[in-house]
Amino acid sequence: MSEQDDQNVDAPAHTPEQTGQRSTGPGVSRRGVLAGGAGLGLGSLLGASPALAQKQGEVQLAEHDHSGTMSNRLYSVNPAHPEMADIAENPVNVPAPIERSEPATVQVELETIELEAHLSNNSTFRFWTFNGTVPGPMIRVRVGDTVEVTMKNADDSWMMHNVDFHAATGPGGGAEATTAAPGETKKVTFKALNPGIYVYHCAVPPVALHIANGMYGMILVEPEEGLPPVDREFYVMQGEIYTEEAFGTSGLLTESYEKLLNERPEFFVMNGHVGALTDHYPLKAQVGESVRIFYGSGGPNYSAAFHVIGEIFDRVHPYGSLTSPPLENVQTAMVPAGGAIMTEFTTQVPGTYVLVDHALSRAERGLAGHLIVEGEENHEIFNPMEEEDTA
Repeated sequence: MSEQDDQNVDAPAHTPEQTGQRSTGPGVSRRGVLAGGAGLGLGSLLGASPALAQKQGEVQLAEHDHSGTMSNRLYSVNPAHPEMADIAENPVNVPAPIERSEPATVQVELETIELEAHLSNNSTFRFWTFNGTVPGPMIRVRVGDTVEVTMKNADDSWMMHNVDFHAATGPGGGAEATTAAPGETKKVTFKALNPGIYVYHCAVPPVALHIANGMYGMILVEPEEGLPPVDREFYVMQGEIYTEEAFGTSGLLTESYEKLLNERPEFFVMNGHVGALTDHYPLKAQVGESVRIFYGSGGPNYSAAFHVIGEIFDRVHPYGSLTSPPLENVQTAMVPAGGAIMTEFTTQVPGTYVLVDHALSRAERGLAGHLIVEGEENHEIFNPMEEEDTA
């Protein structure tokens, strides 16, 4: 990253022309209800200002045309289903380490985009996103930086949106200052006072619904001395998706507010959808390389027990702290909902390593990723011995 007073470290925001078209589907009337009383109720429970609550009159859903398909507005190539939009964030999209030694003003541009996109091998879902991906773009700054956030809510959104940075010191983490109706743009600045790994998310009531539908991401605040260099850095976040339809149902699925309140998700996902880190964007490394994984849980409800099958973390920075001594030689690392960790290890044996939440029933609902390691075998470390021929 160059030494400049103003830097843009986020992924490019998608223009309105790139956003997905609306399409008619079940649940529009339910969205109207959620935008009114249900949102106010949950907002009150969370202590949200009335300014954050969505009122049905603010977004006239019934007057919009929601017809159309997504096939001509893809954000990235979906190798399994090229006719579907793909919101999965590629885990290699990690901003470069910061090389400057002085604070700067860092410009972050976010656009809240709602679009129908790939969910599983036979289903789609209307995701709510930052910049068209789940998770939203990873942001990297240095302690002492001033973060200047411009947040636009896309013209064709159905809902109000905003952004709450856990890295910000100030009311709502910037949520109230950035609350925007469709077509509006809001700005906020905050000083990154504390180094660490933090989550950001939408905080418009019902807050949990906005997060569950995909509105979360990660911001890394490097300490003054930076982070030790590694060969590979990856960005992974898990989340939950609550649908009226059962896991495995085909077609366009709709969110379920009742299942959300009862904390009964149909899907658990890494980087947005089923298969995102196995079929679409598996992590890749070479034998002997040092690997760093920034792992977060968008939630909104479930903590994670992050484990890489066949690997041991050399170091884990729990709770996103980068100034406390790391834990060493860790098999499974706990990640609270709305929290993040940093793990590091060196690859020694080739093969496919599976990333899981070790609450393993969640793998049956989509939560898994692959780390593919290529290189020379090392039978002193691992030797899958063949049976001897006794004939």
